[in-house]
Amino acid sequence: MKILVLGDGLLGSELVKQTAWPFLSRKKDQFDITQSHSFDQFFLASGKPKYDVLVNCIAYTNTYSENKELHWNVNYKAVADLTDFCNRWKIKLVHISTDFVYTNSKHPSAETDVPVHGKNWYSYTKLLADAYLELKSSNFLVIRTSHKSTPFPYPKAWSDQLGSVDYVDQISSLIIQLVKNGASGIFNVGTEAKSIYDLALKTNPGVLPANKPEHVPENTSLDVTKLTQFLKS
Repeated sequence: MKILVLGDGLLGSELVKQTAWPFLSRKKDQFDITQSHSFDQFFLASGKPKYDVLVNCIAYTNTYSENKELHWNVNYKAVADLTDFCNRWKIKLVHISTDFVYTNSKHPSAETDVPVHGKNWYSYTKLLADAYLELKSSNFLVIRTSHKSTPFPYPKAWSDQLGSVDYVDQISSLIIQLVKNGASGIFNVGTEAKSIYDLALKTNPGVLPANKPEHVPENTSLDVTKLTQFLKS
């Protein structure tokens, strides 16, 4: 199975580190996911797909930016174009989504719960992309997750925000297991619910507790029963 990672940000770089999968990025390859006319150049050779699976880690992640156009073009339109391309060439698309699609859902949120996004273009456009994949893709895996740098890099951490977030190496390991074992559909990927402060303490014992800003969701915890059962099987 030939797998290609799109993006070399925190998550994409960790996936490549753990697997040695090849990757494309803007910096290394001048790859721009919003330019769908270039997909043939990057993903095909002699009129045939070079890869069986694309793992899309590219997103505009400035969560509270009011730049609707950038969120729309990167997080939704580009994913829709990529989905159509993968359908045409029978390539599986693994797409990294976010736990923020559940901002206003009940918690912990399961894949079968109604995802209610937050009041920002980021979670709105990420949810649109999830829906497009679910409706249109012939072969997909959507991963709703969140990850942090390790060790925790800040002097303070929120003690009043609960989530299933974990360090990028842990989240990457779970994603890799799903990809290698052929998981499909929508999966929540995370670990036990905890505050950001409790997570930070694991790698930064000197971190201090702090309160989150008012606009940050209080709870984004995930029900990971589906993930756990899949990995056990």
